[in-house]
Parts: sequence; structure tokens; C-alpha cells
Amino acid sequence: MSAEHHAVRSPAVPRRRRVLAAAVTLPLLFGALAACGYGSKAAKNSDPAPAAAGAKKLSADEVKIGYFPNLTHATALVGLNQGLFAKELGGTTVKTQTFNAGPSEIEALNAGSIDIGWIGPSPSINGYTKSKSTSLRIISGSASGGVKLVVNPAKIKTLDDVKGKRIATPQLGNTQDVAFLNWIAEKGWTVDAQSGKGDVSVFRTDNKVTPDAYKSGSIDGAWVPEPTASKLVAEGAKVLLDEKDLWPDKKFVITNVIVSQKFLAAHPDVVEAVLRGSVNTNAWITANPDKAKAAANDQLKKDTQKALPANVLDPAWAGIQVLDDPLAASLSSEADHAVKAGLLKKPDLAGIFDLTLLNKVLKAAGKPAAAAAGLGKQ
Repeated sequence: MSAEHHAVRSPAVPRRRRVLAAAVTLPLLFGALAACGYGSKAAKNSDPAPAAAGAKKLSADEVKIGYFPNLTHATALVGLNQGLFAKELGGTTVKTQTFNAGPSEIEALNAGSIDIGWIGPSPSINGYTKSKSTSLRIISGSASGGVKLVVNPAKIKTLDDVKGKRIATPQLGNTQDVAFLNWIAEKGWTVDAQSGKGDVSVFRTDNKVTPDAYKSGSIDGAWVPEPTASKLVAEGAKVLLDEKDLWPDKKFVITNVIVSQKFLAAHPDVVEAVLRGSVNTNAWITANPDKAKAAANDQLKKDTQKALPANVLDPAWAGIQVLDDPLAASLSSEADHAVKAGLLKKPDLAGIFDLTLLNKVLKAAGKPAAAAAGLGKQ
């Protein structure tokens, strides 16, 4: 999802935007997992990354970082793997925790279990609005793209063919689910957002089981992020639409960086160091795409005990763009889509962004400043 409706343009929506909707209760294959979302709900703590010997400690002894073991969180994966955050943090220890669902990461941030997190726009918006603007700030961008509609080519050859079919999204109300529902509305089809029933049957299911659901024939396609989309393609699915083609400049937020407002107030030097690590990581990824891809996969193996095969890794990596800009305008548009779908009351997102430290880092690096699209902290 995304942000509000402030001085922001909604994405250009070509008439090609015809697609999905709805849902039905999935067979036993999904079981209890169907309600989860971005992968399973389990979170995992890692051993702290040792601080550099003799390095100066910042204002906090440690910083706790959360992220998903997912290629759309490439900045976190590569930065941790290559020690680029640790380099900037000096004597401050990096402690990490992985998540597979946005709500659990927000809960961890609220509880103080993590201080800074890589996360999608939908849980950021929900966390901010539910806390009445007191829990978090978005402090940087991280990634754009990496979301596709992939389908069974034997059953679906055009966007019109999606009508009446069974399509999976990761979770009710998550970023991809909202995009999918908005798409349906623009296509002129109807669907009940809560049940997923309508002109298309929308199955909300864990990304981990979506490939098996596709293989079994329980679903006819899915609107999912990478690497799930490429996993489905490896099983014979075809890409029917890349979501980036629906957005201005082919960019939309898929991952941002958030911070606890308490931690930001108490330790701005630590937050700035993490942001330097993030900006440096994105620059390194851009300059060394093959090495970065290998580093991301190595970190995935450490986090999940399983690396991605080349036929999944290569196309998935190619579909994701790392960036420092949080693409505030697209987050605002995504929030509007959630409101239109009936999944969110019109939110007050004023102040959700605080790009002060990011822009300080970007200026020092000789890069242009990022904008908050009217939603910055005053």
C-alpha cells in the first residue's frame, strides 16, 4: 500500500490495467498459512555482528535492524552481508531480526525489539495511523518494482481472461493485494475486498506456499513480489503484467526504511550512520550488480538455509531497482487505493516522512535530495 492523497498524482493507469479480484477460501493446501502474508509469520534473531575492534562507539551500544529475507529487501541483505552498515556504525553493534510479515515487524518496532526496519508501504501506513502518528517515521527509500502478475498460460492469455479465474495475493490488505484490488476496480470488475469474492476469486496466501498452490492447480496465477513471481515462472507460469508499467516513470515504492520515533530522537547519530550504510550499499549494488546479486543470495542462504537457484535469482534480481528516494508520491497514491478498496479509512499521513538525515547523507555524497511529497515532518 502506501500513503495518503496529498499533492500527489495517482499512477497513470493504462486501459491494459485489467485484472483481478476476489477471493475464496483456499483448499487445505494453504491451511493456517493462508492468513499470514509476506511468507510465514516466524521471526528469527541473528547473532550480533561484531563491532569493529577499537572503533568509536556511537550514542547507542547497539542498533537492532529488522528486514525480510526477500530480494525486495536487497539493501538490507547486501549491506549486512558486505559489512557496509557495520563499517559506518564503528563500535556500535548491529543486531538483526528477520520477518516474513509486515505486521509482526511493526509489532517488534513498537515493542522496542528492533529500532530500524526495511518494510513495505502498507504496514508502514498502518503502523503510523494506528499509533496516531507516534510510532514510526519513514526515513529513506530502498527499492522499487519487483511485482508481477504471473499466470497459467494454458488458462490465461490476455488480461481479459483473468475474469473468473483464481488469483493469489500474499495477504489481505498488503501492498500487492491493494494494487490488485485497485486494478480490478479500474478494469470495471467488482470484488468484495474482505472476502475476495467477485468477478475474480482472490486467494490470500503465504508466498511460501503459492508455488505449490500453482503446481497443484489450486490457483491460476498470482500478483506477487519477487522472488515468488520468478519461482512461479520456473514452474511454467508466464508474466502477464509487470506492475512498474502502470506507474509514472515506471517507479513505485516496494520497500522503505522506517525507524522508531523514540530511537530517532535518542540516537540520531546511529540512524544517520545506518542511512550512510544504506546509501553506500545502494551505490555499491548499482556499480556491482553481479557481485551484489551473489551477496544477496549468500545472505538469503544464511537467513533461510536455502539459496535461490539461478533460474529464479537472475530474473528476480533484474526486476528490482534499489534507490534512496522513498518515492513518497507513490506511497500516497497506494494509500488512496486502499481507501478506495474499503480496506483503509482515509489516513492522516502528515509527518510520516522524516528525510532530514537522509538528505544530509545524500548532500554529503553529492546526490540530489529526496522529497516527501507534502508528507514530511514539520
